[in-house]
Amino acid sequence: MPTKVCKRVLYEGRVQGVGFRFTAIELAAGYPIAGHVRNLTTGDVELVAEGAADQVDGFLAAVAERMVGNIARTTVQESPTTGQTGFHVR
Repeated sequence: MPTKVCKRVLYEGRVQGVGFRFTAIELAAGYPIAGHVRNLTTGDVELVAEGAADQVDGFLAAVAERMVGNIARTTVQESPTTGQTGFHVR
């Protein structure tokens, strides 16, 4: 069975008002992952993705590739898995 991971990613830059959350939802549909994406009051976007390590990494790479022109900085933290289901906007 693949190792499950949970990663919390903070995206900084011009990441609000540019369809970032919509893009994350659209891309998440192609991966067997769970989690959420939300705007923060700081102007950053938080994304939490949980699932098999290779699937989470593939999803995060797809988000980074699609939003490359908007992301100035990315911070990734590993967190304990929570058993979330589905991927949604918070």
